[in-house]
Amino acid sequence: MKSHMHPVKMFLQYLLLFLMLPLCSSTNTITPNQPFRDGDLLVSKQSRFALGFFSPRNSTLRYIGVWYNTIREQTVVWILNRDHPINDNSGVLSVNTFGNLLLHRGNTHVWSTNVSISSVNATVAQLLDTGNLVLIQNDDKRVVWQSFDHPTDTMLPHMKLGLDRRTGLNRFLTSWKSPEDPGTGEYSFKLDVNGSPQLFLSMGSKWIWRMGPWNCLGFVGVPEMLTTFIFDIRFWNTGDEVSMEFTLVNSSTFSSIKLGSDGLYQRYTLDERNRQLVAIWSAARDPCDNYGRCGLNSNCDVYTGAGFECTCLAGFEPKSQRDWSLRDGSGGCVRIQGTNTCRSGEGFIKIAGVKPPDASTARVNESLNLEGCKKECLNDCNCRAYTSADVSTGGSGCLSWYGDLMDIGTLAQGGQDLFVRVDAIILGMRSYLQN
Repeated sequence: MKSHMHPVKMFLQYLLLFLMLPLCSSTNTITPNQPFRDGDLLVSKQSRFALGFFSPRNSTLRYIGVWYNTIREQTVVWILNRDHPINDNSGVLSVNTFGNLLLHRGNTHVWSTNVSISSVNATVAQLLDTGNLVLIQNDDKRVVWQSFDHPTDTMLPHMKLGLDRRTGLNRFLTSWKSPEDPGTGEYSFKLDVNGSPQLFLSMGSKWIWRMGPWNCLGFVGVPEMLTTFIFDIRFWNTGDEVSMEFTLVNSSTFSSIKLGSDGLYQRYTLDERNRQLVAIWSAARDPCDNYGRCGLNSNCDVYTGAGFECTCLAGFEPKSQRDWSLRDGSGGCVRIQGTNTCRSGEGFIKIAGVKPPDASTARVNESLNLEGCKKECLNDCNCRAYTSADVSTGGSGCLSWYGDLMDIGTLAQGGQDLFVRVDAIILGMRSYLQN
């Protein structure tokens, strides 16, 4: 015998369910009176991102993360408590009586924003459609804390990497320890602010790959920046900050940069048909992408067809002929004995289309043009090379090096002309061959 529910009772149950669903799906804030518990879901206004508790694969530990809400496979882009997991489902995220966002487990404080709030019970936490979790002061709508200032392994559009010189805050990516452990790993991707600022990938204190200096069109070592129609790069180097961010040309799509637990640095974009992210670019694709592959005072070029990518710069010779003959260029090159490059008729030769040397020790003079840069470098016997600091207007500004040159590499496209100091004999030979 079949049982039938009374029509009025059935209608009321469906109505109750209908009323509850919008409340769950539209919630994008945490208030002092509305804590966030394990099992709840915070969804941004246009449903682009969601925040909630999750466990990585093969793990029962609980973390709070932000992920894409409309992509088939859960893809976490930020983690609140990556180094402080909770081992059960008792975690609660709330705005406490001091206005700070607090993650706790019973009476145990796990994590807090720990910022100064002007008045009690005057803040609300909100997940934005950029994926940024912000803590907002109600009275003046000022953001007093944001997750974008504390990135994990993923860079999203409108997120800045670099140094806030006013506060000392340095924002950079760090990898997961492993695919199962989102704790802070050994790889990092950050902006080096010394000399001419450049982004680099490192394992601990060892540099693995660098983008090259900013030349006002892009970072020289990534010529794809000049040909993409997906995103725009913005760069600031002022008294307040030195930082970069990217924005999307089409804001409706998804694109991100991810630093893998294996040190792989990749850019992803959305495959609209399958609703999943696919890698469209990665760093360190050939041997010359590896930092210092050919040592000091050399050029790395995989396009010569010679079978060995390392060549000494003009006027230099291998530091170890034996290592060089064994196709090991890591020892680099030294100035050929007996040559004189100090006020003895020396000059410069051009190496075209390269990623300029490591610019962390370079000097920048924005007031000089390329000819002025040449004269300034020629007048200082310690100056080894120079190039334009800004190529956006055909070449202006001066970037010069006063010591050994590290990590020069020939690029398949783009690159810059680097002018390297040589003695009078080599300069004369080059002039003769060109004529």
